[in-house]
Amino acid sequence: MRRQDLEAMDFEELWLLHEELTKILAEKITAEKRELEKRLAQLNQPDQLGGAEGGATETGQPPRRKYPKVVPKYFNPLKPTETWSGRGKQPRWLVAALQSGHTLEEFRIRENGEASNRNAGGHDH
Repeated sequence: MRRQDLEAMDFEELWLLHEELTKILAEKITAEKRELEKRLAQLNQPDQLGGAEGGATETGQPPRRKYPKVVPKYFNPLKPTETWSGRGKQPRWLVAALQSGHTLEEFRIRENGEASNRNAGGHDH
């Protein structure tokens, strides 16, 4: 449609054309958005062939990133099952021990699985 044709139309014809164009554009935008969302959903499913986190997408949440297991570096001598990796907030038992004068190195887990000083807390006698 040429500009001259549009200028020759009266207000009612132009308004009807405007409404029709708006409706057609809305439908096309909705269809395009649906197609883009479909493509995005395909890109966000890395292991579709039986990944353990297939249920995560059903809840609307993206699947969690897989982080490597962090090996604990420090242990509580009073309760050896309580460990800390050295990441994040320090556990209460470690904060209390550090405030009472102990050093972080006293709680370190050695490479061979033995701590440097099993009696680091001084309470195992």
